[in-house]
Amino acid sequence: MTATDATATHTLADGIRSAGLKVTAQRLAVLYALADSPHASAERVFAAVHAGLPGTSLQAVYGVLAAFTSAGLVRRIEPAGSAALFERRVGDNHHHLVCTGCDAVHDVDCVVGEAPCLTPADARGFAVASAEVTFWGLCPSCRTEPATP
Repeated sequence: MTATDATATHTLADGIRSAGLKVTAQRLAVLYALADSPHASAERVFAAVHAGLPGTSLQAVYGVLAAFTSAGLVRRIEPAGSAALFERRVGDNHHHLVCTGCDAVHDVDCVVGEAPCLTPADARGFAVASAEVTFWGLCPSCRTEPATP
């Protein structure tokens, strides 16, 4: 382990502790997996974690993701027609671009730059705290690929 790896592990462990959670190898592995693969499904996180910690179960990864989501360490997004995806970018009200060709997902900052970015015409008495916007289209790679018959 390099000094950079040790520093990253220490920083991640501090984040887990500050959320009131116990630091475990599985929890650290989940955060590392999400750092390497933002917008990952639980199954994709599991594959990454399982490679380094073979005794880890899919259910354990789901449990860690649920705990992290509740603690605000991870954000869960659910694009239509997709499994839930998880990301470490929290604390802002960013949105997402989703490619309808290859399912790539990318972050996009707020259109206005302030939460909640959008104001409903009629909030019906709600105190709106955030808005979720998903932009759908074709990424540059999919736009340049020839159509298959």
